[in-house]
Amino acid sequence: MVNAPLFLKTGVVKDARYLDHNPGSWHPESPQRLEVIYQCINEIREFYKEVPPYYASEEEISLIHTPQYIHSIAGTKGKEVTLDPDTVTSPQSYQTACLAVGGGLNLIKAIHGKEVNNGFALIRPPGHHAEKNKAMGFCLFNNIAIAAAYIHKQGLGEKILIVDWDVHHGNGTQHAFYDSSDVLYFSIHQYPHYPLTGRIEEIGEGKGKNFTINVPLSPGYGDEDYIYLFLHLLYPIALKFKPDFILVSAGFDPYFEDPLGGMRITVDGFALMTQILKDLSAQVCNHRLALFLEGGYHLEGMAKSVVAIIKVLSGEKRELPGLVHYQPSAEITHIIAWHKGIWEI
Repeated sequence: MVNAPLFLKTGVVKDARYLDHNPGSWHPESPQRLEVIYQCINEIREFYKEVPPYYASEEEISLIHTPQYIHSIAGTKGKEVTLDPDTVTSPQSYQTACLAVGGGLNLIKAIHGKEVNNGFALIRPPGHHAEKNKAMGFCLFNNIAIAAAYIHKQGLGEKILIVDWDVHHGNGTQHAFYDSSDVLYFSIHQYPHYPLTGRIEEIGEGKGKNFTINVPLSPGYGDEDYIYLFLHLLYPIALKFKPDFILVSAGFDPYFEDPLGGMRITVDGFALMTQILKDLSAQVCNHRLALFLEGGYHLEGMAKSVVAIIKVLSGEKRELPGLVHYQPSAEITHIIAWHKGIWEI
């Protein structure tokens, strides 16, 4: 067994109750997703400390969602309800969704309280498609948006960077902070693809103008492309923004064998993106980095990627490729020039 590095403490939120949300045997967002992840990370227990979740209160969930919407989801207790063509509840889905929010919030509290330096909330149901008053795309409550709003309200940080690498654009997260300059939302996603939001021209409005950064990519991009975009677009903008906390919507559907995506990211690619964000967090916000599980439907690829990420978070160094012979596509060159022009970097 490899000895775990001791110089960083990494928190992991995991709980068997997250398996209680079961949208149906046909549904890709199945309890088996976490079962497989939990089995794999049990093999590397020396790399992390468990952070227990709790059931978030209505007051906490209402940082993003309307009371009417929260009550409508609470009304599904004990029932199987189809909320939209992709989003279904089972009898315990409401409680599980509250636990997902509470798991993310407890990880934020643990990082702020220096119990851990960084961490990964391995929770479900996912959240980044959930709007303030609408369930969408397998999501009930927007876990990461609630966490960002909580950080701000509790005075744990003034500025928050949210990085979303799920293959689907996080429409709910974008809309939650579209008019805010306190949250910089950076999404790299396949386009056109569900939910058909996340065009490059969507940059925020009012005080939030320019604080939404969309990187819509056609299918087929892989590790080097994402790493290049992280290093040459995300990193310099983040250094200028200077966040107090970095949150990540970590979806694993850009994995090269995922049935719901068309990208070519490997286990190494996810680990390297995490390494870049970990280096960034060390530079700007005292390691305060928290990942939230979103999508990912190739079970083995997702589980192996989560293991690799936890090792990076805990201190296992990944050397970034030199990209000496890499040539960005015209699409990537255009996206970088567009946003760098806006940010004057």
